[in-house]
Amino acid sequence: MAKYSRFFIVVLRLLALAATVVAIVLMVTSHDSSKVFNLTFKAKYNNTPAFKYFVTAKAIAGGLTFVSLFLMCFKSFRSRLVIFLDVFIALVLCSGISAALAVAEVGKNGNSHAGWLPICGQVPKFCDQVTGSLIAGFVAAILYLLLILYSLYVVLDPIFPVN
Repeated sequence: MAKYSRFFIVVLRLLALAATVVAIVLMVTSHDSSKVFNLTFKAKYNNTPAFKYFVTAKAIAGGLTFVSLFLMCFKSFRSRLVIFLDVFIALVLCSGISAALAVAEVGKNGNSHAGWLPICGQVPKFCDQVTGSLIAGFVAAILYLLLILYSLYVVLDPIFPVN
């Protein structure tokens, strides 16, 4: 059972790492341009600080995922430090998604009260890639939530037995 448990955790971590890398690649490569009234409008991820933070948060989460995979080799660190890292990574992922999602929502729908117009009609390729990146980010966050729940179950099972 412990062999399958370890395999399950490693697979979840690798899937979360893959989703994080996909989110970074999609966001970094997102760019599009449009011509409005003879003015060229360029949309890139690095024009928005929230998207830069999203990429930075995903990069930190990916690096810490490698660290947690390495720490899983040591039995003494497994129960405490790895769970702490998982919670920290999940918080970083959620904060990056929240910041990027707020800006993406304004980009897609605009804000009539502030007079901000939506831009997705002019740069659809950019908006599609940002949407894909946010979806990959949500997948990574959900996988980390599953990792946290499973790790807590494994750690707390001897304390609160089911039988």
